[in-house]
Amino acid sequence: MCGITGIAAFDNNLLPSQEQLKKMVDTLYHRGPDEEGMYIAGRVALGMRRLSIIDLEGGHQPVTNENGTIRTIFNGEIYNYRELRKQLQSYGHVFKTHSDTETIVHAYEQYGADFPLYLNGMFAIALYDSVKQRLFLVRDPIGVKPLYYSFQKNFIVWGSEIKAILASELVNKELDVDALGEFLAWEYVPGKSTLLQAVCKLEPGTILEIDLQNPVCHPRTYWDISCESPAAKLNDADWEELIYQQLKTSTQRQMVSDVPLGAFLSGGVDSSLMVAAMENAKTFSIGFENGSYNELKWSGKVADYLKLQHTQETLQPEVGELFYELMHFWDDPIGDFSIFPTYLVSRLARKEVKVALSGDGGDELFGGYETYLANNLAHTYHRIPPVIRKEFIERFFNSLKPRPAKKGFVNKAKRFLAGMDQPPNLGHARWRVFAGETIRSELFTPEAQKSLQKPVSFHIAELFRRSTSFSPLNQSLYVDVKSYLCDNILAKVDRMSMAVSLEARVPYLDTDLVNLAFQVPDHLKVHKRQTKVLLKRIAAKHVPRECVYRPKEGFSIPVKNWLNSQFRPIMEEFLNEHDVKTRGIFNIHTVDRLKEEHLAGMENHSHILWSLIVFHAWQKRWLNY
Repeated sequence: MCGITGIAAFDNNLLPSQEQLKKMVDTLYHRGPDEEGMYIAGRVALGMRRLSIIDLEGGHQPVTNENGTIRTIFNGEIYNYRELRKQLQSYGHVFKTHSDTETIVHAYEQYGADFPLYLNGMFAIALYDSVKQRLFLVRDPIGVKPLYYSFQKNFIVWGSEIKAILASELVNKELDVDALGEFLAWEYVPGKSTLLQAVCKLEPGTILEIDLQNPVCHPRTYWDISCESPAAKLNDADWEELIYQQLKTSTQRQMVSDVPLGAFLSGGVDSSLMVAAMENAKTFSIGFENGSYNELKWSGKVADYLKLQHTQETLQPEVGELFYELMHFWDDPIGDFSIFPTYLVSRLARKEVKVALSGDGGDELFGGYETYLANNLAHTYHRIPPVIRKEFIERFFNSLKPRPAKKGFVNKAKRFLAGMDQPPNLGHARWRVFAGETIRSELFTPEAQKSLQKPVSFHIAELFRRSTSFSPLNQSLYVDVKSYLCDNILAKVDRMSMAVSLEARVPYLDTDLVNLAFQVPDHLKVHKRQTKVLLKRIAAKHVPRECVYRPKEGFSIPVKNWLNSQFRPIMEEFLNEHDVKTRGIFNIHTVDRLKEEHLAGMENHSHILWSLIVFHAWQKRWLNY
């Protein structure tokens, strides 16, 4: 696991310097505290920080081929590197190390630009072919590892984090207001955009090939989720066995490591089944004093049942101090509350291990979110006469104040009705929108609204159009894998685990398991009022049934309550009248109204307020105003 960065100049007057590359590499120290690697040859500079996991002594980067004409740096792990190594050796390739990195250069020699198709793993790769004068930037199929870049007339600069790109001092820091609108809607910026106009994300499953003699920027997709039907007719029992065996294979494959390894355990279905597949795991859990945000009871039950080496802590963190500490890692900000517990459980695990497996991905592959149920319920709700919906149901629930607990019938009902107001072409994602078109029209100033070109539905609607060959449910799952999972969940886990120099791996997102999951019949994913049908049946055979068939909790903190207490000084600091007016993006009257209604307990505006806080903190930290 590493952090990578680099520059390729298209103009001989912009040759990268050692000092410039060193500044870029230093920003990624937390991603790889074990060693540094740099290479500069004319117009190309490659730099990295390494977290040593495999071949501790021999895995130095950049790695070259036999004659030094091809060099690569990469962030991640290639899980099939041993099998791939043997295959490449049979073709005559000579290896100098036992690292997984070296398989990349030889795979490129053997297979050319198709080499990513032969890699099973999580990765962000920069590879330079000095003979052909070509640079390749590659991101893994699901987007577990991040890669950002800025392509300009005279150069391309890239990095595992935006801060490395900014350290080059080559890139303009102009805000992308259109992307800001998407950030407030979703709590992350979807697709290839970031909050900076000059910086893009390389999207999952894509490769960017740059001819340094004739540079153009056209990323192409090399992998996407398959829409194939299973070759044989399988019954429910067959699917249970097939999915569990593939999960075991994927999990065991991702346990390769030359350093101590453990797992995050929430006590939910996904992480519990994963640690059962590990067979012998050191696990880690955290909880909070607020009862509705504490799942330690369930993780403890699973750990006892499986006889795991389990460490858990109940925390009441100094969240104010933690906020300022984590701002350094928010150069591509995320508004998801769970960024805090993700950091805290990573910090706990890092005391004992260097690698931790995570159960992320199970919900997106097997239908675990309540938004899928809400989408089904929406069809029934629309059959109710409009006068009854508007005058009785909606008026009644909108008159109620939100409850302080994490969930509950009233909170769910209010959230359902809010989702029903969003565009129907968003499908199940209607219930993920926080700042929709109506609130955006009130929140942004008239001047800022001129820059809002993309409607809230733009990215999600495009993903739905791209997946028309799937069943309606699999369309929803595809949309989540390509947006919410990669741009929010995986980005959060990567950022917060790397903040403490911990490598996080995700067995559910092995591409073999992903493709297989999309062949599972819909009724084994979501059926009537039950989510994740198949995975729960499998899990109930391996962990306590009471841990499986219980309401879904999610991994979060009570921000809606803390905005009235621990986080209130931060809210007042970043959403004060002077600063909001000075920046000219948001209408101060709308911001004040949202704050007042939330503090009075009239409405729960925690998601919008928190995203506004995070944005203003980001703007102050990274744009210097």
